[in-house]
Amino acid sequence: MKWTYGFLLVMLCTAAYADVVGHARVVDGDTIEVNRIRIRLNGIDTPESLQTCKRNGSIWACGREATKMAERLIGDRKVRCIGDSYDRYRRLIADCFVHDININAMLVKLGMALAYRQYSMEYVAAEEMARQEKLGLWSGEFIAPWAWRRGERLP
Repeated sequence: MKWTYGFLLVMLCTAAYADVVGHARVVDGDTIEVNRIRIRLNGIDTPESLQTCKRNGSIWACGREATKMAERLIGDRKVRCIGDSYDRYRRLIADCFVHDININAMLVKLGMALAYRQYSMEYVAAEEMARQEKLGLWSGEFIAPWAWRRGERLP
């Protein structure tokens, strides 16, 4: 009972430091679960799981591809996530690493995530590089994930 009370107390706090280490299960491109803790990757936004994009005149499942990219980056290696706040869905907002590789940054550098400027400017330079090199999402047409969630779709 003490653990439940303490857990609820931590979850109700808007700022609580956490360093979570373990094997991750990828939920979608920007959400993972480590040791039963749901983690939202800080400063980035990836296409939603059912979201599609266009490339060379064809539709491609960019949302599923973002999830697969996160799975490939993490593999079966241990992940270390460092965060200090929770979102409205009670997910820890964190920067996550496999060895010294920042998973958040790598998803943006590969063009499979956008810098989520509403919350952080940390990955804007990486996004600009991916855009210039036409990597991932930048190789075709897409709707930003936050606009897609509001109902915007490609024509």
